Amino acid sequence: MAEERNAIVEIRNVSKSYRRGSYVVPVLHAISFNIPSGEFLALMGPSGSGKTTLLNLIAGIDRVDSGTIQVGGVDITTLSEMQLAQWRATNVGFIFQFYNLIPVLTALENVELPLHLTGLSTEERKEHALTALRLVSLDHRIGHYPSQLSGGEQQRVAIARAIITDPTLLVADEPTGDLDRVSAGEVLNLMGRLNADLGKTIVMVTHDPRAAERAHQLRHLDKGLLNNASS
Repeated sequence: MAEERNAIVEIRNVSKSYRRGSYVVPVLHAISFNIPSGEFLALMGPSGSGKTTLLNLIAGIDRVDSGTIQVGGVDITTLSEMQLAQWRATNVGFIFQFYNLIPVLTALENVELPLHLTGLSTEERKEHALTALRLVSLDHRIGHYPSQLSGGEQQRVAIARAIITDPTLLVADEPTGDLDRVSAGEVLNLMGRLNADLGKTIVMVTHDPRAAERAHQLRHLDKGLLNNASS
């Protein structure tokens, strides 16, 4: 089975609730599973099932109420806020539905942005960003601003930004949700290449069955509970 390979993510008895006024709303209930290194995993389920919550916990954006999450051998549930921020900056690449590009920065400058947290020189940052844009076939658009790019191109810039630090993990929240079918296919092809050619571990939340078909493993969440894996 896939989980018998070396696990890059180990989730043990993770539960999460949110407060709404005086009410406690349970979202995840004692979730346990592994994600093998080099996996392309899709998380599906109805709205409110806990998919994005689980993704955010794995990525260190949110914190568990109970249980543990290890990524690359690091128990991220024990890290301080500062340690967690530093860990995210070097270990997680984020791909969002609405790209989250900075409108006043060019494609090259958007991709380069995470490298400002490193000790690289200006020239080194630009060279790394250009390499990442070549990987997503957009090195001819380096001087264009987000408003000058199509939705699919903006998402490819966002993917270049996500991989610029060579992260342990790529997390994608509805990466094709704002794209037409052709652009969605191009983005999914790119993610497939990153997984197959570069060995990137990808965890993707999606409502789209066509997107989920590109993953190697599919898990369904429903009412905070995880079903068995399907490949």
